[in-house]
Parts: sequence; C-alpha cells; structure tokens
Amino acid sequence: MKRRALLCMFVLGLLLPSAASRTIQSPSPSVAAPLVTIPFELVNRHIVLKVQVNNSRPLSFLLDTGDQLAIINLDRARELGLKLQGEIHLGGAGSSISIGAFVTGSSFTIPGFPGFSQPLNAALPIGQMAPRFGQDFDGILGSEFIKQFVVEVDYQARVLKLYDKDKFVYSGPGESIPITLSSAGHPIIEAELTTIGGAPVMGKFVFDIGSGGALALYSPFVRKQNLLGPNLQTIKAIGVGGAGGEVTARIGRVNQLKIGRYTISRPITLFAEDKTGAFADAALVGNIGQQIAGKFRLLLDYSHQRIVFEPNSSYSKSFDRAFSGLALVAEGKDYRTFRVTDLLENSPSTEAGLQIDDVITAIDGKAATDLSLTRILELFERPAAYKLTVRRGVQTLQVTLSPRQLV
Repeated sequence: MKRRALLCMFVLGLLLPSAASRTIQSPSPSVAAPLVTIPFELVNRHIVLKVQVNNSRPLSFLLDTGDQLAIINLDRARELGLKLQGEIHLGGAGSSISIGAFVTGSSFTIPGFPGFSQPLNAALPIGQMAPRFGQDFDGILGSEFIKQFVVEVDYQARVLKLYDKDKFVYSGPGESIPITLSSAGHPIIEAELTTIGGAPVMGKFVFDIGSGGALALYSPFVRKQNLLGPNLQTIKAIGVGGAGGEVTARIGRVNQLKIGRYTISRPITLFAEDKTGAFADAALVGNIGQQIAGKFRLLLDYSHQRIVFEPNSSYSKSFDRAFSGLALVAEGKDYRTFRVTDLLENSPSTEAGLQIDDVITAIDGKAATDLSLTRILELFERPAAYKLTVRRGVQTLQVTLSPRQLV
C-alpha cells in the first residue's frame, strides 16, 4: 500500500509566518456546545495532543489534515506489544519510502473524553522525525479521526473542541470554504495564487495543518510556471523534510494567496524541486500549512465538505522576521542536545563561524538544557544578536549569531 502519510515541513530557521491584511472579526461559537475541549501544545508549529493506546501512558500524537489514518510510531508499537501484520509502504514529503505494518486489535483513547475509542490503523517508522520535532513523536491522527466530529482548532487558546457533527450549526462571522477529500483523505481547497510579477492563477491546494510551513508549491507547477527564474530572490531550503526524507527546494515569496475573501500577502514560499514524492504531485498546485492556518480559528467540518475560517488576532500582524541560516536537531533522551545539521552559505550562521555538528550549549548565558527546540527556533526568528556557547569536539567556543531577513 503506497500512500502519502504526512507532509511535515520542518523549516528550521528559514520559513516565516505568512502575511495578511484584513479587519479582524471576533470568533463566534456554534449553537451546540462542544462534546469535549482538548488542550494541545504547539510544538515546532505542529498540534500535539495526548492520547493513550490500550491504556498506555500518555503519548504525543500530532493532528494532521495531511494524513488519513491513525498511525503509531513503529518502535512505540513494538514497545507496547501491539499486534502487527502485513506491510505498508510509506511515502510523503521527500523521495524516500519507509516500510511499516498494519495494526490489529488496538485502539486509542483521549484523556478527558470518556466513551471515545477509535482503532489504530498502522505502525510506521515516523520516530525518525523526533529529533526535528524536538520531543517524542509517537503517532498521527488524520482524517479518519477528524471526520467523526466537527473539529474546532483554536491556535491562540491552544485547544481543540469536538462537536457532534449531526447537531452542529455554524453561526459565526467567518467564511465557509468548500473542500473535497482526496482518496487519501486530505482536504483540498481552491485558492488564488499570484506570483511575483505574475497573473492570478486559481488552483487546488492541500490544506495541511500537519505542515509547519506557510506555503509550498509543488515542482510540476513550479516548472510549468517557470517560477525559479533569475528575477526571483530565493535561498536554498535546508532542514526541510517529512515522512519521505529531505526535500529539495528553494525558498522565496509569492505576491499573495487568496482563500475565499481572505488575502495572505507575500507569504514565505517553498518552491519544490523534487522529482518524486508528495511535492512532485502534478494534480495540485501546492500545500497550505500551519503558518497560514494559524492566522485563523478553524472549524474542520468534513461532513458538510467545508472548513470555516475566522481570522484571529494574529491575522493582521506583520510577518517579516529574521533568519538564522542554520538547521538544528534535538538529540538525547530528553531532546536537549541541540546539534547543527546544515548551514546556509552567506548567512548569519556562517558569518558567525558556526560549523556542522556544532552543539549549542547556551544562549545569552542561559543553558540550552533549559530550552526546547521550539523555543530556540522562535528566538532565532528575531533580529537580535545572540551570544552562543558552542561545543565543537573538545573545544568550547563563544560566537555571536545575528539573524536577519534573507528573502
């Protein structure tokens, strides 16, 4: 079974939030009360909630509209003694294929939601992405979970609210955007894209809150539109990947993206160059990720084939930010060893004298062990001078990293 299971764009120190400009409208609740309110963490721009598998300890699962099934990390499945059968081939962002197994006779539950239980479908080797994630990465919940409810995603309050899909009535000021679900369970929306110096083009996009980026344009569209010409300012994408491994791409901007009546101005955009994998899909223009989704309170209403968008208070904020030009992973049992895995040439990281395999042990005198990968990446999006303590082999060095705008 060959499938696209996950589009997780981990853009470490490179992708920015998208920009937009409209009047904010206050969220308005639906008529029906939610069945449950579930808190979540936003980890490296990904929604992470706690679930239990067969009454296990709480595990960290990612909510992903770019996935279909309920998936558990293969190593975690083996640790819990789950029954595995057959073989699954996993593809995603990147060109690699991983092999997993079907899960039988196991289910997951959500703490604080009595009476709810849903089968686990597959075990796949997604734990390899935990170092980019910055914590344990135990599983994914996709459309098979989402479509059982109307799912409200409130990024600012860091909560999900689940509503009875048969009783839900929306009465707020937002706009309902029609969706179709692909054969893989992904919501597809139509949006209008205007590239730098180009005319508006309507196209189909995966709406993917499991992607940490803003906007990704797939390689067939990039080639057809000749977008990577000499007049477009771009930088090489580093630290970008997903279930299928590393992504080959450039990073720049488009002029705007319109979703219904909402205009997203000059979002940072990944221009894919992959020849295989999810980002080489000729049937779609691209992928809309969390950095755009996070500007809205969302209502995922698959039973009515729509997603409701309500701008939140971050919608009108400026999104220009700094870039460090480095890619980091978090290693060790507690994910508190922060190692440089890639560097962008002619960027703040190389100007600071950083090298691949350097380990950041302190930032402005604060021990890195007191920080998370998410927190470090947030810091490096700000235009400031950071005093880094770096371990390089047996040496301890002091360097200054000054992130700045690159595109």
